[in-house]
Amino acid sequence: MKQIVLIFALLFAPLAWAQSDDLGDFVTSYAQAHKFNGTILVQKPGQPALAKNFGMANIALKVPNTRQTRFKIASITKLFTSVLIMQLYEQGKLDLDRPFKAYLPDYTGPAADQVTIHQLLDHTSGLPNIDNVKDAADAIEHGLPVYQVPYTSDQLLSKFCSGALVNVPGKVFDYNNADYIVLGKIIEHVVGQPFDQVLKTRILQPLQLKNTGMLHQYEIIDGLADTYFYRDDLKALANDLPVYPENWYSAGAMYSTSDDLLAFTNALFGLKLIKQTTLDVMLKPGLDDYAFGAWSYETKVNGKPHPIMKRPGRIMGAQTQLLHVRDQNITIVILSNTGTTDLDEFVAAIAKRAID
Repeated sequence: MKQIVLIFALLFAPLAWAQSDDLGDFVTSYAQAHKFNGTILVQKPGQPALAKNFGMANIALKVPNTRQTRFKIASITKLFTSVLIMQLYEQGKLDLDRPFKAYLPDYTGPAADQVTIHQLLDHTSGLPNIDNVKDAADAIEHGLPVYQVPYTSDQLLSKFCSGALVNVPGKVFDYNNADYIVLGKIIEHVVGQPFDQVLKTRILQPLQLKNTGMLHQYEIIDGLADTYFYRDDLKALANDLPVYPENWYSAGAMYSTSDDLLAFTNALFGLKLIKQTTLDVMLKPGLDDYAFGAWSYETKVNGKPHPIMKRPGRIMGAQTQLLHVRDQNITIVILSNTGTTDLDEFVAAIAKRAID
């Protein structure tokens, strides 16, 4: 979170390069200068949506990215999972401050009696972190153990999310996919349906998000962009490492389009999915300014504070940003299928120009 604040501080100062008063011109020039590959959508009240597309959805076949291209959205998935949890909380089916064993009785790990749903949501559970790969070079040499063998969600839970606690619950922020895998299983148990079906019934179908869903290795998804990550050793893009995308489950296994994510954000902040009091609970920042499924903090533009919700995501070449300026109802969606651009910097630069 400190890095995010620093990026905003730097980018909300005068920039060294020439600036355009036109947001579209800026987005185009920045994307071209920083080799951005993907799609960008900016919504500002009272103005037409700004939509820009760059590069290729499939490099080998020269298939361009368009506004209809579906992208792997990585950890933006966590925001959907959080909303499902908060719906159940709002309906009185979950107590956020109760140890989660009450809602997942078959869980065998020691966390069951010690960790609350709240602590899973804000990554303070103390569960062992399942993502121990340090960087791309480590992944190239040793692979991605959790994601390169096919596992069911039950196997993910028992094999990777049930170990001894490494921190006292509630005391240490540790961004950890295990927390959201456990939350996905809690949703399944409480509702009595698979996570995919709960997601579809409670969010995708009511909002008519027809270009959003869950990734499965066996399923060919029309219009899905291929993903490529940058290899420092080759100084070039390479195909993403082979993985089973469903292993990211409720922590990162979704795909979507920029328009669907905009519709989801509009519904969330338009109180179509949860009530205002529930949304306030969801977006109350905790350690590292992390709320439930997203970072929640204030940043200053021209001396005025603005409340921000930010949900980045990254899995190899899939890099994403969903940023909402809450007091001005500005939403920025950036979806990329290559690891060539610092999207934290890019989304901050766009926000600077969009905020009045």
